[in-house]
Amino acid sequence: MNKAQLVEAIADKMGGRQQAADAVDAVLDAIVRAVVAGDRVSVTGFGSFEKVDRPARYARNPQTGERVRVKKTSVPRFRAGQGFKDLVSGSKKLPKNDIAVKKAPKGSLSGPPPTISKAAGKKAAAKKTTAAGKKAAAKKTTGAAKKTATAAKKTTTTAKTAAKKAPAKKSAGTTAKKTTAQTAPAKKATAKKAPAKKSTARKTTAKKATARKK
Repeated sequence: MNKAQLVEAIADKMGGRQQAADAVDAVLDAIVRAVVAGDRVSVTGFGSFEKVDRPARYARNPQTGERVRVKKTSVPRFRAGQGFKDLVSGSKKLPKNDIAVKKAPKGSLSGPPPTISKAAGKKAAAKKTTAAGKKAAAKKTTGAAKKTATAAKKTTTTAKTAAKKAPAKKSAGTTAKKTTAQTAPAKKATAKKAPAKKSTARKTTAKKATARKK
């Protein structure tokens, strides 16, 4: 059966020859494009199409028997499904009025059931929340470490400044003591001069008394 015969075989089911030809072309084009891109096309009950890479190797020319090196290449490969194998081997009978390859199970074309999608959504949300929690914890720890480092720097700077100011205070105290020591003898000298004034005062009173007596 060639492509034209395949189109004729499904024309009645597709509503016309042109619709059948378009359907066959669309299916084959989708399969070829997927396999070339490296994807695996699997049809339940029929088989799978995939791309296989063959490494470089040596082969023999069947005509001359000469050994020839074959370059690395990629080839398409088709693997028949179990249902297809069973029909070909005869272990299962080919249905007359039904489709030989069973249809895809219900829900497989429209996506997973709501329960499965909800469970997947919950798992994804849980993963996101755990990742966000880990990131927040890491940020908090780094922030705390930075704060402690800045506090340690401040304490060291204050200790250095205090150490520098301490000698200045001592020098100020020593200079104050020296100034008080220098001013103390001056006060003593003034105290010693005071009795001299008293003696002069006594002499003047004695003179006045003698003058009165005369």
